[in-house]
Amino acid sequence: MATESKPIELGTSCPDFKLPATDGKSYALDDFKAARLLLVGFTCNHCPYVQAYESRLIELATAFKSKSVEFICINANDDVAYPDDSFEKMKERAHSQKFNFHYLRDDSQVTAKAFNAECTPEFYLYDEARKLRYHGRIDDNQKEPAAVKHRYLKEAIESLLAGKNPPIAQTSAIGCSIKWK
Repeated sequence: MATESKPIELGTSCPDFKLPATDGKSYALDDFKAARLLLVGFTCNHCPYVQAYESRLIELATAFKSKSVEFICINANDDVAYPDDSFEKMKERAHSQKFNFHYLRDDSQVTAKAFNAECTPEFYLYDEARKLRYHGRIDDNQKEPAAVKHRYLKEAIESLLAGKNPPIAQTSAIGCSIKWK
């Protein structure tokens, strides 16, 4: 059964975090201060909604890397109840799928709660001042990439890079619920 994200107040500051990543390093919010935009997504390994969007997320990260947009995905799921979301399995998936973004583990779930994250995948786009400018989903068709009519996240990134407000600043992310401990 799909879960929808809750509306979030735009303009709020990005919560601070320091989390281990699949590349063997740990990352904190300050590590990305040089980026013009910061995209934080809550994802995981096992969710079919996340899996359906992975290639599109990789394409977006590739398209905007040279434009100083950093992509981070965070997995906060309970890995006891969902062993496919363990840190070791995250490392395997990041390698096998050739993730070109940082994939972080929020084992304590403190970071997911600070973001008020509800589901996977759910995305938060922050401007240079690290104020929330877009929240929601990647696009309007998780099942059929060829049938997408609205590329919400891409449009939001392009607008912010051009110094404009996103045409649609908030959508309802739809996916699997975060698996709380």
